[in-house]
Amino acid sequence: MIHKPSQPALTPVPASAESLLNLRIKHTRIKQVINELNTLIYPGSQDSILLVIGPTGAGKTTLARYMVEQALEGATSEMNKDAGLIPAVYVEAPSSGEDDFSWRLFYTQALAELGEDLSAPKVAYGIDPTTGKMVRPRGISPGGLAGLRTAVERCLKERDTRFVVIDEAAHIIRQTRRSRLEIQLDTLKSLANKGCSQIVMVGSYDLYQLVSLSGQLARRIHVVHCERYRQDRPEDVLAFTACVQKFQSVLPHVWGEQLVQYSQALHENTLGCVGTLSSVLTRAATNARQPHQCYLANHRGDGQRAKCSLRSTYWRRQKHGPQLVEG
Repeated sequence: MIHKPSQPALTPVPASAESLLNLRIKHTRIKQVINELNTLIYPGSQDSILLVIGPTGAGKTTLARYMVEQALEGATSEMNKDAGLIPAVYVEAPSSGEDDFSWRLFYTQALAELGEDLSAPKVAYGIDPTTGKMVRPRGISPGGLAGLRTAVERCLKERDTRFVVIDEAAHIIRQTRRSRLEIQLDTLKSLANKGCSQIVMVGSYDLYQLVSLSGQLARRIHVVHCERYRQDRPEDVLAFTACVQKFQSVLPHVWGEQLVQYSQALHENTLGCVGTLSSVLTRAATNARQPHQCYLANHRGDGQRAKCSLRSTYWRRQKHGPQLVEG
């Protein structure tokens, strides 16, 4: 009997610093905000527009994507029965560089997320009952702004979409004159009413000014705060440390299982924002892999290099002061 030589075991490739960028942690703050939003999103709700506001780097984009993923996962059985069902949609508000916010671009992106085939012809033809000839009915141009808006409303109703998440919603405000802000919000409120959906606007604290535009609009808006982890709350310190432990577990060969001891310094220098923490650790891990760093001895391992990188980052921030974020 001839025995074939056994194949050598494959050595697992260690995770790289880029893996931290793709890591999304469903941490305590995200769970809290999602639970609050779940109580506000339901058919017939008077809160047609929900504002999720928070500081830069707090994890609002991760929250927005988790909301949609959770809705899709929860409706798996219904979607298997009805292939046209899309319970939630994620759209990033475009920043087109134009003087005014581009609703045309926004509607186009929304239709793409709703599965609308934008390349298919959108012209309806009919038969003239008098002449019997084929005619093209007059009406709204499907390629125009009104036609795109009508298509979005129809898709939201036909897809039975419960809510639409608009990430980076502050772009709507920054590309709109103050005198037209109420018009923009009325547009979204009307879209929610006609499409039988709720609008979840996610962005910075700039969104809060929408509440004071008019009493009628304020009645239809509910604000949810996605705040940072504070150092004066013991439960927040524990939650932030748990996030640091999660990042440590992704690259144990880089941190040397010693990243958690820097939790307090990381909490202070990132102001308790998990998104900012991800950026800082990604830079530190990238620097630790660079052999040409002048302050690193050749005999030091990745873990020691990562610690030096963190110390270097901490020293620079202490010297020049921490970067301030909104809130």
